[in-house]
Amino acid sequence: MPLFIQNRGLGRLTSTAELFDKYPHLQENGRAFSSKSLVDVDPKCLLYVQQREFAATTPADNCVSVIGSDDATTCHLVVLRHTGSGAVCLAHCDGSSTWSEVPLLVKAVTSLSNVSKEGRLELHLVGGFNDESKTSHKLSLNILAAFHKQKEEIHLETCCITEMNDIVVDGTHRPVVYGIGVDVKTGDVFPSSFTHKGPAEELRSARTFTGGQMVDIYDSSRGLVKIEPCQWSPNLDIAFWLSQDDDTILKYLSTSPMAEPPHFVQHMKSTIQFLLEHPDSDSLFPGGQQQLYHRTDTGDWERAD
Repeated sequence: MPLFIQNRGLGRLTSTAELFDKYPHLQENGRAFSSKSLVDVDPKCLLYVQQREFAATTPADNCVSVIGSDDATTCHLVVLRHTGSGAVCLAHCDGSSTWSEVPLLVKAVTSLSNVSKEGRLELHLVGGFNDESKTSHKLSLNILAAFHKQKEEIHLETCCITEMNDIVVDGTHRPVVYGIGVDVKTGDVFPSSFTHKGPAEELRSARTFTGGQMVDIYDSSRGLVKIEPCQWSPNLDIAFWLSQDDDTILKYLSTSPMAEPPHFVQHMKSTIQFLLEHPDSDSLFPGGQQQLYHRTDTGDWERAD
C-alpha cells in the first residue's frame, strides 16, 4: 500500500520541494516542529539509539520511557508508531541501506502490535538540511520511496526534513534539529539532545565506523539492550587520524564538515582509539555471545552476566 498524507496516497516525487508544494500543511508542521524548544530527558528512563541502529518497544515497558537519538546532520531520524498498540520504533538512518532498513522498522512495530487490530501506523521524519552535495535530499526521497513500497498503510504525520530543517548560520547551512526523542507512553515526538549515549557507546560506534549494517539494539520483552557480535579486522592505519588536526578529520570523516556538532571530532577520535585498543573484535564477545545490558534500580545500564 502507498504512504498516505491526509488520507491521500503519495504519488511519485522528484524532489522534496515538490512534496512540500503539494502538501503545504507538511511545511507548516515541519516549521512548527523545528521551532520547538529542546526537551530535557532524564537519562535514567532513556534508551539511546546511535547511527545505523533502531529500537522498538511498547507503553508496557517499565525500563524505557523515551527512545532518543541525536547528532544527525545529513542522517534522518525515523519514528514509526502504531496508534492502537502504542508500539513505537526509532531509527537513525544514514542512507547506507535504506531499502533493506525500512522493512525492519515496519516489522519491529507490527510484530509488537499483533494484539491490536484498531489503529494505524504513523510516520515521523526529522533530519537532513540543504547540504551542498544533496546527500540529505537523496536520503529524504529514498526513505519516502521505501515506506511507499511497504504493504502496510503508513500515514506521514511529521516531515521536518532537508529544506524544512535548514538554517543558515554565518553563511553556512546547518540542520535546525539535530536530535529527537519519542515518549513511549504518549507517542509524542520532540526535539532533544543527549549527553548519555550508552551503554557501550564506543563499541557501538566502532561497529558502525567499521561498516556494520542497521541493527536492532533492544529486547523489549526483557528490557535488555543487546549488542550482537560484530566483526572488524585489525587496522593500525587508522592511528593516522589521531595525529591530524580537527579540520582534516572533519573534512574526510564527515558527510557535512561545516554542520557537525562541536563534539564530532572527539567522538571520532575516541572511536578510533577504541578500535586500536581492541584490534580483535572477537575478544569483546567471548564464546560468540552477545553483550547484554539491563537497567539497574538506580536507572543506569549495567552489563548483565
